[in-house]
Amino acid sequence: MAPATTLMPPQRPGLRRLSSMTATEREIKEGGPVVVVPERMMLQRSKSHPHHGFAASIESARNELNALNLEDEAAISPSSSPGTPGTPMTPPEYPTADSFAFAFDIDGVLIRGGRPIPEAIEAMKVLNGENEYGMKVPYIFLTNGGGKTEAERCIDLSRQLDIEVSPAQFICGHTPMREMVEKYETVLVVGGEGEKCRQVAEGYGFRDVVTPGDIIKDNADTTPFRKLTKEEHSNSRKRDYGQTKIEAIFVFADSRDWAGDIQIMLDLAMSKGGYIGTLSETFDEGPPIYFSHNDIVWSAAHDNVRLGMGALRKMVEMLFKDLTKGKELETIAFGKPQIGTFEFATRLLQQWRKDEHRINAPPDTVYFVGDTPESDIRGTNMFNEKAKNTWYSILVKTGVYQEGTVPAYEPKATVETVLDAVNHGMKLEFTKKMKEASGNFTLNSMLKKNLSLNGEVNGKTPISRNPIIELSESTTPEAVETPPAV
Repeated sequence: MAPATTLMPPQRPGLRRLSSMTATEREIKEGGPVVVVPERMMLQRSKSHPHHGFAASIESARNELNALNLEDEAAISPSSSPGTPGTPMTPPEYPTADSFAFAFDIDGVLIRGGRPIPEAIEAMKVLNGENEYGMKVPYIFLTNGGGKTEAERCIDLSRQLDIEVSPAQFICGHTPMREMVEKYETVLVVGGEGEKCRQVAEGYGFRDVVTPGDIIKDNADTTPFRKLTKEEHSNSRKRDYGQTKIEAIFVFADSRDWAGDIQIMLDLAMSKGGYIGTLSETFDEGPPIYFSHNDIVWSAAHDNVRLGMGALRKMVEMLFKDLTKGKELETIAFGKPQIGTFEFATRLLQQWRKDEHRINAPPDTVYFVGDTPESDIRGTNMFNEKAKNTWYSILVKTGVYQEGTVPAYEPKATVETVLDAVNHGMKLEFTKKMKEASGNFTLNSMLKKNLSLNGEVNGKTPISRNPIIELSESTTPEAVETPPAV
């Protein structure tokens, strides 16, 4: 991997930005998360974060418009004398929307088969200020996928979408598992490529992490049809696993060897107290099994959906019941649609808005964009019923959803692409805000007078211009309880 180029001064403690699109493995592992910043954004990024109340700005704009005679061209013409070129205005920093935010699934919504969906790149530009309102909108990513550290996933997504993605706005399916570090000492971690999931678990703080490869290295007869490669044998850690108590099993990512992984998971599920090689008489003494998500299928490069971790979970539970003559195996799943994942996302989003956008309050509405009715839409709708704010589900047709079918869980809106989803949410919000702020002074009346929300008339800048800027009404740290850092 090519070494990174010059490091820019950090914006926040523990956050480093690279002026190139490359990072070494050492830089990923040391010194906090590494965030890739596209070159074009290094020139655009402002050091300040000015904000004002959105409603107040709308009212100010309304009063200003009332004072203008829009039919009089002289009222909106440049003040410079004929033949004298006007002084170019310095483009203002994009203000930030405070009352709403977006959350995105990734596979099937932004990425498919490792490649960005074309509309996804444009959607990110819109959220980052390139829209008719001249305003940024906060957003986070909430994916059931995993198998890498959040920092690595952010580097991948930054490259794919040509944006800056911070680990502070990113949730993998296994991210909430880091909150269980203090509960378990020795854990088995399943799935992913090579040693990546062990590295993720150790990065979270798990003290003693075992992999299926370790157990096979100790006793090759554990999996008769799976033999470790030379690299796997070298990476696996040798010890007597018959004397090692496995306290919990975590499936961090999709299994690369279902047969071998299922065999080891069933051995432990039927064991006496988590000791490999033992057999319980009651089949209820094994360690708990946690899955990072429960998606049975997911959208990959293939034209048809592919089997996911939820299918592995069903197989483990079904085989356990057959082998134990009817005993039920209760496993636990994180990820969508589990409520706990959306609660975690709520804390992350509030912290991100506070740290990055200086908005110390939760958004009134979160637009969640997904492609899987059984996880994305179901989870959003369920959480909306108990959340203090509104979670609005939007289903896109670029992933798991099949045209012509009726979703098992009905979204608030169904659109073609993620760009349509972003435009749909922004249109709802700004139409609503304009009505709230100015009564009969609606968005349509502004458009009829050829005035855009960023203050331009017929593509020209008025003599006096007040950009519409939005910020939470709560400006003091005491207004809202600060969520725990995530």
